[in-house]
Amino acid sequence: MVSPTRPLKNATLRQLVTFHTLARLGSVSRTAEELHLTQPAVSLQLGILEESAGTPLLARGARGVRLTEAGVVLAGYASRLLQVWNEASEAMAAQCGQVAGTLRVGVVTTAEYLMPQLVLEFTRQHRQVGVKLSVGNRADIAAQLAQQEIDLAIMGRPPAELRVDAAPFAHHPMAFVAAPDHPLLDKPGATLADVAEVPLLLRERGSGTRLAVEQLFKTAGIEMRLGAETSSNEAIKQLCAAGYGVAFISLHACVLELQAGLLAQLPLPGHPIVRAWYAISLADRPLPAAAAAFGVFLREQGQARLDAKLAADRERMAPMTRRRSPRAARP
Repeated sequence: MVSPTRPLKNATLRQLVTFHTLARLGSVSRTAEELHLTQPAVSLQLGILEESAGTPLLARGARGVRLTEAGVVLAGYASRLLQVWNEASEAMAAQCGQVAGTLRVGVVTTAEYLMPQLVLEFTRQHRQVGVKLSVGNRADIAAQLAQQEIDLAIMGRPPAELRVDAAPFAHHPMAFVAAPDHPLLDKPGATLADVAEVPLLLRERGSGTRLAVEQLFKTAGIEMRLGAETSSNEAIKQLCAAGYGVAFISLHACVLELQAGLLAQLPLPGHPIVRAWYAISLADRPLPAAAAAFGVFLREQGQARLDAKLAADRERMAPMTRRRSPRAARP
């Protein structure tokens, strides 16, 4: 009995890399450029792979090349195989006492002020690590984590819809802020009930700060008055500084505005509210070496590094604050 030929039996890693690159870029010339090969060398590798697969993987036409149905199937497997190979390479580097690979981390927009400095400090310690940093709202970052487009998510509240490991690494203060001439800043003994009487500037539903402020009013049994809702911290700060209303925001997102006197924190009892920043990963997926090392770095050094950055920012802004003190300038 003659044994059937097994497709891809003689395929090589180099051929899969070439095919995966072409599937991603959609062009032989661009594939050749990225892989530092000649176009004939790329075509040769693809031809050998097609022969090994026993079926056409590419359809060539006037507009270039596209994947056949078989090509689409193989492209999915090639992506997974190469990801595992990269993880194996990183694991071997770790065995030699090195941390290498790409750190794929997603950061909610509220944390984008603090994360670049932490990433920079980490890569200074691990020169062989590259970085892919994604910034988005809470829903976007949670989706990227679920789809394994990132390895670590940085946010203020673990997503309940996913099975995750969540490690706190730094304090996250949140509070109400207003323009320096807002009447509530001069009201003795102002309370949450007073805040409920003015328009509130809030992040979109589902964001960490929105969930925190909703819980705050719910616990107090007070109905809040929504003035504006936006997915942008910058828009909230601009509207607030212009006197449109009071904002509930992460104090990490408005350090410079507070130091410059563009915004002021309302002196409410029990504020700021302090939660935690979390480094979050999928519970059933082992972390690549770079992400695992970054998680350790955040747990061991995150709070201290963040405190140092905030102190440096305050020192840098101090001369400007002394020159410009809106509350002191009011009659």
